[in-house]
Amino acid sequence: MSKTIDDLATRYLDRDAASLSEAERGVLDSTLKRTTLATDMSKADRLDRGARVADAIARVGGSWSFIIAFLMFLAVWTTSNGWFLGRDSFDPYPYIFLNLVLSMIAALQAPIIMMSQNRQAERDRADAAHDYEVNLKAEIEIMALHEKLDDLRKSEIAALRAEIAELTVELSATKTPRDGRA
Repeated sequence: MSKTIDDLATRYLDRDAASLSEAERGVLDSTLKRTTLATDMSKADRLDRGARVADAIARVGGSWSFIIAFLMFLAVWTTSNGWFLGRDSFDPYPYIFLNLVLSMIAALQAPIIMMSQNRQAERDRADAAHDYEVNLKAEIEIMALHEKLDDLRKSEIAALRAEIAELTVELSATKTPRDGRA
């Protein structure tokens, strides 16, 4: 039996082929060709140097080790400028220079982290689309297996009925009427 995308769309998705999305059409085509859809999406992403740097900065800037190290830096800065150096401190109490340094770091770090998050969101959308395709193909394959099992059951039941009818005929042919002897 030759199947087409139109046949599969009607049978498994209850739609005509014209209303299918490109992903659904690809899934049905993969089903017809009996090819796999599953791929390792982590290997499909090729990043340029800037993207790798942004991801590394976001990975470091969003870690507990960075937060703890930065808290230690702030403690050393304020302690050394406020207490140890006293009048000779290069950044006295309101810590204006420290405020400038922190503002500059935040001004650079925030957009870099946002770039990394946007790229991660794109990866997540691609992963979700791929998961949908794989799940749809799995559902279609399961429905096809159910149809095959149903066809096997029907043919077995038909064969059993034919065999029962044949045995019934044989049994009735071998039966002898009771002639009253006991």
